[in-house]
Amino acid sequence: MKKTIKDYNLNGKKVIIRCDFNVPIENGIIKDETRLKKSLRTIRYARKNNAKVILMSHLGRINKEEDKQKYTLKPVAERLSKLLRKKVTFIDQTRGEKLEKAINNMKDKDVILIENTRFEDLDGKKESSNDKMLGKYWASLGDIFINDAFGTIHRAHASNLGIASNLPNGLGFLVENEIKKLTKLIDKPKKPYTIILGGSKVEDKIGVISNLITKADYLLIGGGMAFTFLKAAGFNIGSSLCEREKLSYCKDLLNKYEEKIVLPIDIITAKEINENAKTTERFLGEIEEDEIGLDIGPKTTEVFKQYLDDCKTIFWNGPLGYFELKPFQNGTKTILDIITKTKAYTVVGGGDTIRAATDFNYQDKISHISTGGGASLAFLEEKPLPALDIIDEK
Repeated sequence: MKKTIKDYNLNGKKVIIRCDFNVPIENGIIKDETRLKKSLRTIRYARKNNAKVILMSHLGRINKEEDKQKYTLKPVAERLSKLLRKKVTFIDQTRGEKLEKAINNMKDKDVILIENTRFEDLDGKKESSNDKMLGKYWASLGDIFINDAFGTIHRAHASNLGIASNLPNGLGFLVENEIKKLTKLIDKPKKPYTIILGGSKVEDKIGVISNLITKADYLLIGGGMAFTFLKAAGFNIGSSLCEREKLSYCKDLLNKYEEKIVLPIDIITAKEINENAKTTERFLGEIEEDEIGLDIGPKTTEVFKQYLDDCKTIFWNGPLGYFELKPFQNGTKTILDIITKTKAYTVVGGGDTIRAATDFNYQDKISHISTGGGASLAFLEEKPLPALDIIDEK
């Protein structure tokens, strides 16, 4: 059992909380606040217990100097100030005298947000490679470290593993809750148990398929990855996405789990990917060579519904079509409607799937929305999770 924030006396302590504020920002406006809002409970608890709160997070990938302007955390600090109803002081540095002075001058219940930890990646990938000196430096700024960033729990970074290696540590409420909810998908899930997988790549899902297919009753496959399975099954897929190097894997899986795997029977196709694309509903075998499959069709949603209606556990990762464009969003939207009308324990994970649930206003009808895409899959694969494994035991 891992220690949590509740296991520490926070009074007067400088508490570093590693959050996941990796949110979509356009023109300084945060487009999806899910991760911010899910971090509030831990931050509020620390403030209630008189801690000096030091927040850290990454945002995007920093490959060149120009990326800094695009991926600054300043808009996050501004929005957090409103959500917390408390000024969040933003420090536009990841290290240095200005940062150290601000922290040393903190009063109990004050909140500081440090600039994007990945700014350190411009100098030899120090954050992403878990540079030991950087981890020690960040740890020197606080007294206790709390990891509340589930989205990076599978990464060995200086801002999680590095700091935790040098300070008393524990989990925040968000990570604690994620572990509790996702464990239900591994440890004796209630049956019937159906997994829905979409998104573009089979490669991204191999681990979770291998680990969960023996526990689940059915695996429903849509999205771009469905076409590699359909190709492996002998169907013409036109110009649709296909991972040819994964055809053998898909064929073996279909042969071994023929009774469990459910593939689309009709597809929404188009010859181009845009908002005004002319779409055609095609049954398998009818797709023309210059057509791209971009959503599951209505007959497929009817078939999927038959497998979902009586389920007691449903896990979904990856949209079932190119939902960002209106002509190709019906499949994902319809399945969201179906699963939220069941009595099942429903878990949705992955950034695009969460975005779809939010865009179509189903987020409050799902049992658990996981804030970690790759982290959720890594957890369900039961792979080593460096930033979780380092946390002290009770």
